[in-house]
This record gives sequence, structure tokens and C-alpha cells, in this order.
Amino acid sequence: MMVSFFDQFASPSYLGIPLIALAILLPSVCYPAPLSRWINNRLITIQGWFINQFTSQLMLPLNVGGHKWALLLASLMIFLVTMNMVGLLPYTFTPTTQLSLNMGLAVPLWLATVIIGMRNQPTVALGHLLPEGTPILLIPVLIIIETISLFIRPLALGVRLTANLTAGHLLIQLIATAVFVLLPIMPTVAVLTATVLLLLTLLEIAVAMIQAYVFVLLLTLYLQENV
Repeated sequence: MMVSFFDQFASPSYLGIPLIALAILLPSVCYPAPLSRWINNRLITIQGWFINQFTSQLMLPLNVGGHKWALLLASLMIFLVTMNMVGLLPYTFTPTTQLSLNMGLAVPLWLATVIIGMRNQPTVALGHLLPEGTPILLIPVLIIIETISLFIRPLALGVRLTANLTAGHLLIQLIATAVFVLLPIMPTVAVLTATVLLLLTLLEIAVAMIQAYVFVLLLTLYLQENV
């Protein structure tokens, strides 16, 4: 029984063909495309306003050189929010619960920020490995610690997103199973448990959006150190 709780995180396949690519690509159809007319409808206008507001808020701490990342970071935010929210629907699969996918997003983007820092301002980028005023005896130790923390950043990005979504999905499934088990035995307790399930679902919706925002925000902070 306990093994079946983790079956929801297995990558789906049909006739031996993995369907994770469809799970990633199909949700993009949900977003309306801009029309060829001069005036768009309300839905497209609200969508454009939200993207503009989010992008401008995200680019505030960055200088002009970092604004080149606006399209990439906004697209990444929309992608992560879509994947996280669609995964909360029944009989769906959440690709962002796969550590391989999250690391595939985190490692190249983190590495790009490091390469930009090394290319544009190598002295400042290397200066992050050694705080100013460090005693001579602590210099080798601090350099090793800061180097390890630098390489742990992409792992923290991927694991944080995976762990939060996986924990939320497991809690929802556990409480939903408890509701079905308790309903014929103790209806009152089952109703209370269903109320907890509803509140947990609302919390998981907030977590799905917050974790996507945190992922992109941390990438912005890494970029801010290197531009």
C-alpha cells in the first residue's frame, strides 16, 4: 500500500513511449495567444499585464546588463507555475516532481550566471570566495567552504522544488485516502478530515506558485552577483 503512494511520481508511459514530453508541452496550449487585431480581449490583456508586472519586479535589483535575461526568466516562471498547477489536477502527472528535470533546469542556468561573472568581472566573481578582512590562517578553509557552497547552489535549487512538491502531493494523497477509509466508519471524522484536505489543497496551490517564484528569484540573485 505504501509503495502505491509513490506511483504518482513515476514517469508515465504508453506502449513503452514516455509521456513526460506531452506533460511538459500540452499545458502551454492553455494560454491564449495574442490576436492579430489591434485591441486584444480582456484575458490576453490581463495575461500581458501580469507578465509585465512580474518581469519589472524581477528586474529591479539587476542592472541593464541583466535585463537581457528578462524573457528567459519570465518564461521559466510561467513554465514552472503551469507545471506545478496542472499537477494538482486529478489523473495528471507533475513533471517538476522529477529531480532530473529540475536539475536540468537549475544546472545550466546557474552555470550560465557563473560563466557570465567569470567573463565580465573575474576579479569580483573570485572575490566572492573570500570575504574581505579574513585572517590569513582561515583563508584556505574559507575558500574551500565558499567553493563548496557555490557548487551546492544548483543542487539546492532542484532539491527544494522537488521536495516541496513531492511532500505536498504525498500529504494530499494520504489525507484523501484517510477520508475514503473513514467515510463508512466515522462520517463525522471523515468530514473533518475532508475539511483539512480542502485547506491543504489551497495551501498546496500557494506552494506551487511560491516555489516557482523562489526558483526564479534565486536565479535572479545569482545573476545579480555576476553582472
